[in-house]
Amino acid sequence: MTPLVDVIVMIGMLVVVPAGLRLIYTPRLVRLVWVVGAVPGALSLWLPRGTAAAALAVAYAVATAVLAFHAAVRAWRHRSVAPREVAVLTALVTPAVAGLALVWERAGHALLGFKPAILALTVAHFHFAGFAAALVAGLVCRATGERALSRAAALTVPCGTALVLLGYFAGDWAELAGAVVLTAGMWLVGWLTWTQVRRGVADRLTRVLLCVSAATLAATMVLALSWALGEATGLPHPTVEWMAATHGVGNAAGFALCGVAAWRRLRPRPL
Repeated sequence: MTPLVDVIVMIGMLVVVPAGLRLIYTPRLVRLVWVVGAVPGALSLWLPRGTAAAALAVAYAVATAVLAFHAAVRAWRHRSVAPREVAVLTALVTPAVAGLALVWERAGHALLGFKPAILALTVAHFHFAGFAAALVAGLVCRATGERALSRAAALTVPCGTALVLLGYFAGDWAELAGAVVLTAGMWLVGWLTWTQVRRGVADRLTRVLLCVSAATLAATMVLALSWALGEATGLPHPTVEWMAATHGVGNAAGFALCGVAAWRRLRPRPL
């Protein structure tokens, strides 16, 4: 991983996910397991690829597996296909994709034909387009009364994330379709946050955080579309390094960090 991607992933592991889990009904033991696994996972990012780094990454992968197991238990108990619940379950499951990719990336091996450089980007993607995006979509859906647009946002974000993952195997056109669906969902989340959620917030700092989170999506998802379109068609598009410095940093700091911080300040009932 490059140092920039390392920092982005660390933000996801040590800040965004732990803070986000407090916005979802999650047993204290599960949250503790996450911290116990995330710390060695973050340390593994700064070691050379090899056995030691992979061993530390395994601890993180175990924590993501525990979170996914909690999602399975929750799904069995609730047996709900409500859009908000789909978003919550997506948030709980997607870090497991990042955990698996991290182990193989830190070991320096390809996984299912994907080289370590691609796996590194996968780790980052499923913390933010996976966990953070789905969580915020679920929170926005509930806060705006679960109306038609709110439900659409809560469904298109998980569906888009799943399609992007499928595109890794099915090809660039499937990944482009996933980017289109995910962008539509993220823009809906941003628009609902800007036009509805922030209007009912009295605290100025919280409103600013919500506005930054919503506005960031307008730019970062255009970059995601341009990347996916370029990969599918061969048209000129940003480099991986440029995407990490713009799309990656924007989604991590502008959307996810500011968004989760704002919702923590709002102190909503856990999803």
